[in-house]
Amino acid sequence: MHTILQPEGWAKPIGYANGMTATGRMVFVGGQVGWNAACEFESDDFVEQVRQTLKNVVAILAEGGAEPKHITSMTWYFTDKQEYLGSLKAIGQAYREIIGRHFPAMAAVQVVALVEDRAKIEIQATAIIPE
Repeated sequence: MHTILQPEGWAKPIGYANGMTATGRMVFVGGQVGWNAACEFESDDFVEQVRQTLKNVVAILAEGGAEPKHITSMTWYFTDKQEYLGSLKAIGQAYREIIGRHFPAMAAVQVVALVEDRAKIEIQATAIIPE
């Protein structure tokens, strides 16, 4: 379905892939934040916003006929690097519960702010459904 790109001699990354190849129909998920379907934040807790954001990504994937296992890349934007780093264990647990043990190519970026003032995390994803 997907092939992980791991150059020979490189240390294996934990929780993501350096790159992936895939063939099929593409599904693009625009930046999602940690609010519910009514566009309301239920929590200001970083990990809870990550959890809801991942659920939102999965809901959009499903609408396009994709599953988490079809994700080939994700970009995570967060407003506080220290909060992100300090929450890695809980984030990993939430990720595995919602996405599973599928680790696509990822980037994580600290930004000054997100468009939604209460948002602490925004995730964009690309998935490829095999033909």
